Amino acid sequence: MKISSFIRQLSAKFKPYLRWVILGVTLFFLAKVLKDHAAGVAAIRINGKGWEILAIAFSITLLAHIWSAWVWVWIFHHLKQPITAAWGIPVYLKTNIAKYIPGNVWHFYGRIVAAKQKGVSLEIATVAVLLEPLLMAASALIFAVIGIPLLWSHNSSFLAWQLLGLVVVLIAIHPRILNRLILKLSKSKQKSGSVNVEATALPVKSYPLVPLLGEICFVGFRGTGFLLTLRALGAIEPSKIPLLFTAFSLAWLLGLIVPGAPGGLGVFEATILTILGSSFSPALMLATVALYRLISILAEIAGAGLGTFYQLIVNNENCS
Repeated sequence: MKISSFIRQLSAKFKPYLRWVILGVTLFFLAKVLKDHAAGVAAIRINGKGWEILAIAFSITLLAHIWSAWVWVWIFHHLKQPITAAWGIPVYLKTNIAKYIPGNVWHFYGRIVAAKQKGVSLEIATVAVLLEPLLMAASALIFAVIGIPLLWSHNSSFLAWQLLGLVVVLIAIHPRILNRLILKLSKSKQKSGSVNVEATALPVKSYPLVPLLGEICFVGFRGTGFLLTLRALGAIEPSKIPLLFTAFSLAWLLGLIVPGAPGGLGVFEATILTILGSSFSPALMLATVALYRLISILAEIAGAGLGTFYQLIVNNENCS
């Protein structure tokens, strides 16, 4: 047996357990950090102004999800599909909360089913759904590439590497490469049984610049919500903001792509604590990531509620 064949068989055998290994490691790490800094976390207090800032953080995070739903509609338009925002935004918001169901694919499945019911073909619906996280990942990577040197150095000699990284990211979302990535991802989802894809001619024919810019704004909104959450618990030096945003982008990216817990739960928090643990108080960062996770989930629940409420109103008007 060839070594490459043996490695593929071994990988296929242990791949189903990989996400549980990652989840176990991240939860163990978070539990240890909490145990070591429990007293510091308990000593943190939120004053009246802090609650006001948290309310703003919640509002911006909710706005980010609504904006992301709108960008999803733009992706359909990029694929020459006449999907309206009045249909797409509520569907996106309603299905978004399903990403916390084990498997981390059921929000994709719900959107594909909804798009098919709207008259969109299975292939295009699948491409629209899978293109979104790829553009999200590219957007977060753009932020990370720009600011990664801040994590270990302020030396301007990194400029050439930053430019090279940006060029690589922008090339990676060229239609020729995107179509291959989508096809590979769709086959992976098909094997899991959650998304049945028969992708033959993938229709990403032009560079998705407008959806990419939309996803960049989405990551910007999410990062702002994180910064405001930290600000509600303590002061932030303006000079630290680029570092914080870079760390957030990298952690959010890993939470998106690493096959860990649903919704990146645990992966995002562990990454933030690892990156910023030496630059900020571990207790402060632990409280921040826990509070930000709560705000994110509440914003997604609120978004799902708004989407459901809107659809109920529309259905009642159609029946009357």
